[in-house]
Amino acid sequence: MFIDYYKILGIDKTASDKDIKSAYRKLARKYHPDLNPNDKDANKNFQQINEANEVLSDPVKRKKYDQYGKDWQHADEFEKQKQYQEQSSNSRGSGFSGEQSGNFSDFFESMFGGAAGGNRGRRVKYRGEDFNAELHLELIDAAKTQKQTLTVNGAKIRITIPAGIENGQTIKIPGHGGPGINGGPNGDLYITFSIANHPKIKRLGDNLYTSVDLNLYTAVLGGEITIDTLDGQVKLKVAPETQNGSKVKLKGKGFPVYKKEGQFGDLYVTYEVKIPTNLTDKQKALFTELSKS
Repeated sequence: MFIDYYKILGIDKTASDKDIKSAYRKLARKYHPDLNPNDKDANKNFQQINEANEVLSDPVKRKKYDQYGKDWQHADEFEKQKQYQEQSSNSRGSGFSGEQSGNFSDFFESMFGGAAGGNRGRRVKYRGEDFNAELHLELIDAAKTQKQTLTVNGAKIRITIPAGIENGQTIKIPGHGGPGINGGPNGDLYITFSIANHPKIKRLGDNLYTSVDLNLYTAVLGGEITIDTLDGQVKLKVAPETQNGSKVKLKGKGFPVYKKEGQFGDLYVTYEVKIPTNLTDKQKALFTELSKS
């Protein structure tokens, strides 16, 4: 099935690289699945937008797409086979010109089906083209093994994402790329993960880092506070006379280690002691008295 990438992005064939980039960003924000939880077609639209951008933003792929239409993924095979036929025809003096009647799809069928000229009876197998896709996750989602269904070129693919996947990491799904020709193997699907930053928790490798506010009284006298982690809330004991900027390590409360079940990094908590404001006269007097002791 032919997909008009220009139509998907709402641009014409003369669009500049800047026009393509601008259209992609606008549509990606509009159709991002996280922003359209009630739209069952949002994920499909988002995948098509990514696919269109991947092809049109790449000068080499765009040239092939403009020249060969729906057969653009087999452009290299077409050119190789065309050269083979020209050489074969020239060796027999038949004067093959390279111009064929019908569309490219018909010519592909005649070439790779073994019915044309010097390739008669010979079926050359070609591997399908590899596909690339980008998958967006929240940090909390990347901390748990989960299954997701992707739509690639109209086909639904169910994948398992291991906990601990890294931002920018790429995984290969064998056989889910472009179809092979004449019984050749399919290409592969490469998925690159884009993991959004968390508003309160920073990830570095398998370790997590966060800061928590600590009131002056708890910092001086000690006590117990509750903090948020990716795995829920935990209680934390604060030692007396805790200084501003001091850190504590919560072993095993960090990010899961990729493909190592039961192993986790650590969580580092930095205390930010807050000075009380809007003191009453009595409170100020107590601090004054304390300062003289």
